[in-house]
Amino acid sequence: MKSWYVYMIRCRDGTLYTGATTDVERRFAEHQQAGPKAARYLKGRGPLQLILTMHAGDHKTALKLERRIKGLPKARKETLIQDPESMRETFGGLTR
Repeated sequence: MKSWYVYMIRCRDGTLYTGATTDVERRFAEHQQAGPKAARYLKGRGPLQLILTMHAGDHKTALKLERRIKGLPKARKETLIQDPESMRETFGGLTR
């Protein structure tokens, strides 16, 4: 069973993108190359900066975390970036 990760990327314009993958380095490289596998949102928003990587465990948990993070206001996302341990307070049993 592969381990899944949730990651956040900061764009040139200051916006944040959240995703989930089994290989953060590969996925970030795909986003940076702006090729067919890159997220549409990130195209033209570089340079990109990988700012947070968090182990999520399984696929289902990673997708739940991704969805919840995407639903947070930007100020709360910035707090998570500064203090990743606050993820436990925000999402309780979903984090490992």
